[in-house]
Parts: sequence; C-alpha cells; structure tokens
Amino acid sequence: MDTRATRRLPTRGWVGLALVALAWPANWFLPGVRTHLLFFPLWLGYVLALDGWIERRDGSSPWTRSRRGFVALFALSVPLWWAFEAANAVLANWEYVGGEFGDVEYALLCSLSFSTVVPAVLVSAEWARGFAWIERRGPGPRLVPTPAACVASFAFGLALLACTLYWPRTCYPFLWISGVFLLEPLTVWRGRPALTGALARGDWRPWLALWTGVLACGFCWELWNSRSLPKWIYHIPPSALPLVNAPKLFEMPLAGYLGYLPFGLVVYQWKELWLGEPELLARSAASGGQQGARDSRPREFASE
Repeated sequence: MDTRATRRLPTRGWVGLALVALAWPANWFLPGVRTHLLFFPLWLGYVLALDGWIERRDGSSPWTRSRRGFVALFALSVPLWWAFEAANAVLANWEYVGGEFGDVEYALLCSLSFSTVVPAVLVSAEWARGFAWIERRGPGPRLVPTPAACVASFAFGLALLACTLYWPRTCYPFLWISGVFLLEPLTVWRGRPALTGALARGDWRPWLALWTGVLACGFCWELWNSRSLPKWIYHIPPSALPLVNAPKLFEMPLAGYLGYLPFGLVVYQWKELWLGEPELLARSAASGGQQGARDSRPREFASE
C-alpha cells in the first residue's frame, strides 16, 4: 500500500517553515542592518522545510539517511564558497554593500552564511529529483570516464581557470565552468564519480535534478537578497555589453542565471569528493521504503 498520502510533515519541516515565515519578513522589513543576523536562520529554514518535504514524499531524506552527513554538508559549504570569494577578489563580479564589520566579525558572519550554500543546493536537487518529468526521463547518450578523458578534463579545467584569472574582465564566466572539469576527475580518482558514473549508464536525471534544484535555489537567493541589508550587487564588465542592457530578475541579469547551472554540478561534485553520505538524488528510498533508508549507500538511480 502506498503510504505517501498518510505521511505527515516531520517536526523539522514545520520548524523550517516557521523559520522562513519569521526570518523572511524580518529580513525585508526591519529597519537598519539586519541580514547578517537573519541570513542563516532564513536559509536553515529553507533547508529543513525542503528536507521534511522530501521525507514526507519519499519516506527518506538526507537527514534521515545520515544526520552526521547532513550536518557535514554545512561544514563543507564554507571552504567551497570562500574559494569563490577568493576568485572574486580578482574578478570583482559581485560586492557586498550596506554594512561595516571588522575583519574577524566579517569572516565569522560570512562563514555562517556561506555554510548554507551546499545543503540548500543539494536538498533542492533531491526535491527536484522526485518530479515525475525527471523520473520518467529515458536513457540518453552514454559518456564513459576513461583515464585519458579524466586527464584531459582536468587539464581543460586548469586552462579555463588560468584564463579566468589572467583575463578576468573577458573570461569571468569560465569561473563557474572550470570547476566542473576540475572536480569530476578528482571524484573519479577517488572511486565515486559524481556525474560521469550516471552518464556511463546514459542516466541524465541527476543533471536535470541539479539544474532544476539550483535554479529554484538561485531564484530564492536573488529574491531574498533584493531587499536585504547588507546585500550583494553585481558588476558586469564592459566586455559583456549585451548583459548590461539585458533585463534583470532582481539584481541578476537574466543571462546570469545560466551560471547557476554549472554551479549546481560543482556543488554536487564537491560533496562527493569529500563526503560519501548522505546519499543524494536517491530514489530507491521512495520505491523501497525503509530498507532504502537503512542502506548505507542506496542505489542512486533505477537500474536499466
């Protein structure tokens, strides 16, 4: 018997909804500087609410499969986004405005906010992975990660990153793409290919789930940032003239949302590089009930 109709939203899901309901209007409408304190509870609420939704729908979620791994996602998120901040010191594509903080205070507050990036993207992706139009997607082209292909990918990623740092005003979009080519060979060499393992079977569903999830997440980032204080703003280089006059959705030009697509892949690769749990984008828990939740590494995708 299908028990999905009788499952209730778990307590953490309600806690997440409460956090969003309180932090969202406070972040937009309280006077003065406030986002540095409200960003984390707002996004923690987002993560908990979606994780609870996933459990209610599938009978399993990242939290239920591994609480230790779920918490580790927050820790993994901090160095990943600081790496992007280090690159932005050269690129100057975005800037935080509206608050003055000391160096230590800035580092601590930013790290706390950055800790929500990886869990938000990955929980969004697993939420999207349950969509029927993704689940029904048939096999596509197969790409096998041969040793030569991995070496070529890593070399290409290094070249893209070098171009980005050497010609930042022209090659800045390569920042988001280079990570995909750099990280995938590392995950293959560690024995758990993040993306190419599915492509070797012709399964493109994880890509679709990551792209869908990260776009939903990115929409919320830009939406909630629009009335935040402090907030981030973007600086489009003069070389990107079509983007300057492009329509915006909040602070981001519409074309800029394309950068979220490779970023979603990078987040998943980063997670797989360091953390084998909690297993994400898994559907076995939905079809196999509690047995899927007990498996230490359940099947990611249905076998062909």
